[in-house]
Order: sequence, then structure tokens, then C-alpha cells
Amino acid sequence: MNRILIVDDDAELRENLSEVLKEAGYHTEGASSGKEAVEKCGSGEFDVVLLDFMMPKMSGIETLIELRRVSSRTKIIMVTAFATVENAVDAIKKGASDYISKPFKIDELLTTVRRVIEEAKFEEDIKNLDLDHTLNSLSNPIRRRVIRMLNDRSRMRLMEITRELEIEDHTKVVFHLKMLKESGIVTQDEDKAYTLTKEGEKTLDCLRILEDYLR
Repeated sequence: MNRILIVDDDAELRENLSEVLKEAGYHTEGASSGKEAVEKCGSGEFDVVLLDFMMPKMSGIETLIELRRVSSRTKIIMVTAFATVENAVDAIKKGASDYISKPFKIDELLTTVRRVIEEAKFEEDIKNLDLDHTLNSLSNPIRRRVIRMLNDRSRMRLMEITRELEIEDHTKVVFHLKMLKESGIVTQDEDKAYTLTKEGEKTLDCLRILEDYLR
């Protein structure tokens, strides 16, 4: 379950946001100040922080800078009633992933949270992949189709893949499968059937996220 920290000096707003996010399946905690938020992120890992831009004593931007220092992998969404381009650009330059402006709609909030969590997952998967090999594998539409096919079917033999791709020359398919094997995306079992590796599953996740961003 993804963990979200809600940082706002308005107790009623924190409670309302917490209720919405819990109903959506997230674990939530609250912090009434920037100082409390930094302490909580320093002692516990959160996937996302919803951070109010305007707070007394320690401002949202000051809190943002400290949160990036103590928990670099945590994604931060700024929440502001002053949705100016300057505020958004400044926050993103200092490490925020996105921002939403008050008053906001629940659908907008949940969509932004989901997108930021997907971004974090994508970054984590990329760290664990050989990026050059991965991008080379995804650059070819035939290889992208093979990855999806193996995900749908679990395991396929060479001639099954060739028929599905509708390619007459099976040596071309062998070439693409060899590329995917060398990238660690597919493997063969003792029966010579092809399957996705764990790295292949991560690659497929990255492909889906990239396609969503490009739509």
C-alpha cells in the first residue's frame, strides 16, 4: 500500500484529504507543519507528500528543500491556492513532481497522485535495467509486439511467435528474439519455449508508462 503524507496547517483539510485518499486505497498520515513533515519523512519512508505551499514559520518551498534532502525518493506534490506559473516553476525546479491548486476536484487529486506514483515506479524500474539495451529493444515494433505477446501467453515457441507476427522468414524472428535474450528481457526454458524474465516484466511496465506519457 502506497504511503502518503499530508502536510497542511489546516486540520480540517488534512482530515478531508486523508478520508478521500484512504477510500482510494492509500495509507495516509498528517503533519501540521514543515518541521513535523521533515521529521516524519526522516524517520519513515513515504511514497508521496502532499505539501501546502503557504504555511506559517517554515514555508512550503523551505519544507520542499528539506524533504528532498532527507528523503530523495519521495515524490512531492505542491498544493497551493495561488496557482501561478512562477510558483509552479519554482517548486518543480526545487524538486517537486507536480502541483495542484485549491480548490481542486477529487478526480484531479487522485489522477495526480496516481501519475506521480507511476513516475516513481518508472524511475525505480529504470535504475534496475540496462538502459541502453532496454531502449534498443523497445525501439523496434516487432520486439515490442513479442514482449506483449509473451506477457499475454506466458510462454511461446519460435514458430508460434512467427505465426502470430505473420512473418514468413522465421530467421528474422530469431534475430529479434536473440536481441531480446541478450538484453535479458526474454529467456528460454528447457523445452525451448520463450518466456519473459523479471527484467522483461519491468521493461513492459516502462513501455506502458512511456506510451501513456506520449498519448
